[in-house]
Amino acid sequence: MCVLPDHLILSKIKDGSLGIDGFHEGSLTSNGYDLRIAEVRDADGEIYRDGEVTIPPGSMFYVSTTETVRLPEDVCAQLWLRTTWIRRGVIGAFGKIDAGFNGTLTLGAFNASRNAVTIPVGDRFCQMVMESLHSPATRPYSERSGNYQGQKGVTLEPVRR
Repeated sequence: MCVLPDHLILSKIKDGSLGIDGFHEGSLTSNGYDLRIAEVRDADGEIYRDGEVTIPPGSMFYVSTTETVRLPEDVCAQLWLRTTWIRRGVIGAFGKIDAGFNGTLTLGAFNASRNAVTIPVGDRFCQMVMESLHSPATRPYSERSGNYQGQKGVTLEPVRR
């Protein structure tokens, strides 16, 4: 696998093979793209789509991305919590985005600090690092499980197909 640098990310967006709906030039990094927060779901299940959300110490929360990501069948991606959040005591529970995925992303996180953490909707939350596969997947995400294909907003249960 090979990590896609900024110029290849832009090239794939321009040729339509990679989609980042809601693309923001300021979120492009040298080796990835910073995904922004569209909504936050707190431990009580309340959803916030604007302003700031205060997460108490020792609380789980979820965010959904502003961007809708569409990966081609020959690209997967890793998610990395931005160090800004790590320095505030947030721990993220992320996975890999499968080749062929299309939708917004739901990311779980935990405030492990002793202080409340303020989460502004719209802030950059994690970096998506895209990797080129040696060849396209035989069966992309949509054909394997596809449980979250096309999801919008914080989604905790699989979308039933």
